[in-house]
Amino acid sequence: MSLKERINDDMKAAMRAKEAERLGAIRLLLSACKQKEVDERIVLDDAQVIAIVDKLIKQRKDSIEAFVKAERADLAAKEQAELEVLSVYLPVRMSAEEIQTAVNAIVAEVGATGPGDMGKVMAAVKAQLAGKADMGLVSAAVKKALAP
Repeated sequence: MSLKERINDDMKAAMRAKEAERLGAIRLLLSACKQKEVDERIVLDDAQVIAIVDKLIKQRKDSIEAFVKAERADLAAKEQAELEVLSVYLPVRMSAEEIQTAVNAIVAEVGATGPGDMGKVMAAVKAQLAGKADMGLVSAAVKKALAP
């Protein structure tokens, strides 16, 4: 079963269980997937759906941070609930040590020597680790690996 089919099944289950918050988050995700399919005239595979989930989770984290600063706990709690629903659709993430090991291998493979090669390394890392690792941690690992 593809990830998109699983999300559709979860939406139907949330409807039957009358879980309004969960249903709203799942509909948001399906809407973003459908929008991408229509815009680019493609059918999304699991990797592309994971990329959309990643993007939505990043948006939720940014919103939570903004709402906490604005002392809007009610809105932050709503975003946190959506974040938890969306997180279910991500694959198991790599640990910081696994990320650093993978980044070091890619740096050696690409032949990067310093901070000037960060773009080249990030392109290679993104291709290999997209959906498997938090890109914020990946970026920090690349900076650490390329530090003089």
